[in-house]
Amino acid sequence: MTAAPHGEVLGNREVLGNPEVLGNREAVGDRRALDDVDGKGGGSPADGAHRARQGAVPLDEAREIATRIATNIERVIEGKPDIVRLALVVMLAEGHLLIEDVPGVGKTKLAKALARSIDCSVRRLQFTPDLLPSDVTGVSVYNQDTRDFEFKPGAVFANLVVGDEINRASPKTQSALLECMEERQVTVDGTTHYLESPFMVVATQNPIEMEGTYPLPEAQRDRFTARVSMGYPDTRAELAMLSGHADHDPLEDLRPVSHAAEVRSLIAAVAGVYVSPAVSSYIVELVAATRRSSELRLGGSPRSSLQLLRSAKAVAALAGREYVLPDDVQQLVAPVLCHRVILTPEAQIARRSANDIVADCVKRVPVPRNAPEQTLR
Repeated sequence: MTAAPHGEVLGNREVLGNPEVLGNREAVGDRRALDDVDGKGGGSPADGAHRARQGAVPLDEAREIATRIATNIERVIEGKPDIVRLALVVMLAEGHLLIEDVPGVGKTKLAKALARSIDCSVRRLQFTPDLLPSDVTGVSVYNQDTRDFEFKPGAVFANLVVGDEINRASPKTQSALLECMEERQVTVDGTTHYLESPFMVVATQNPIEMEGTYPLPEAQRDRFTARVSMGYPDTRAELAMLSGHADHDPLEDLRPVSHAAEVRSLIAAVAGVYVSPAVSSYIVELVAATRRSSELRLGGSPRSSLQLLRSAKAVAALAGREYVLPDDVQQLVAPVLCHRVILTPEAQIARRSANDIVADCVKRVPVPRNAPEQTLR
């Protein structure tokens, strides 16, 4: 396949052949099956923990595979186990990750380490001001030999798409990701091309240097399951980085420890995790609290409720549990909700942050008392 003008093959194999025969129809069927599972939320206690479709691995095995991937990534990313774990949670929740932080803290390196740890198709997009939507989605080109138009896939036709400095591209180019991030498909010239499963976008941006950048619109930000900030490493981790990275980049030696089919089985296992009606109601109340807050001009969307639920399932699965606890939800509230809300001018003048306001919303919502494990019995 001819790479998009701004694309780069990072990974372990290229996407070959016609994108319509890449197993995409089957992949979409798998995705819809998972959506059906997730959409049920509570369901009957008898079968709630056993909803995974055929092909799911046992939770103990899923935890072992995820640990293997995380350990591999941590060979490159020093001292950030929580960030690495959250990246895996987003992947298993079939979401997308926005990495936002100052330069030089390892944003792109985290995305590339995740990509190289999984033997699947990977593309990197450098979002520059001259990047076009067709570079992202693909374009129909006239073939003089066949006297017909043929579709040349863009950079999104991969299992894992790494978007570097996404806010440096124009809004019309950013919007090229809207359909594929939400619906796992691309429509060009009236023809829909389905994307292969798993599909994940990992994008980076620098919130400090705003000259020559275009802030992500809310529709785009809402499609990212979670936003994470790398932060500076502690002294011990930075010393380890100096000794291990000074004369050699460990990313060059990173080898895949999993593959696309295995990731699909992990996603299926996560889909089978049980969510009690009480925990589902807790998620809805948490998101509704952000909409009622007098300090927020825009609260969480219904999409954020669904992605909070899916991410909580992934956290439970990585803990080896087949049910979701309120604690699983609480630890995800900040990364899942804070980048979606918009503060009022009064809250900004008072120097309130989105994290502070969302934390206050969590404190106001009562935690359900019925333990999910008791409901399962």
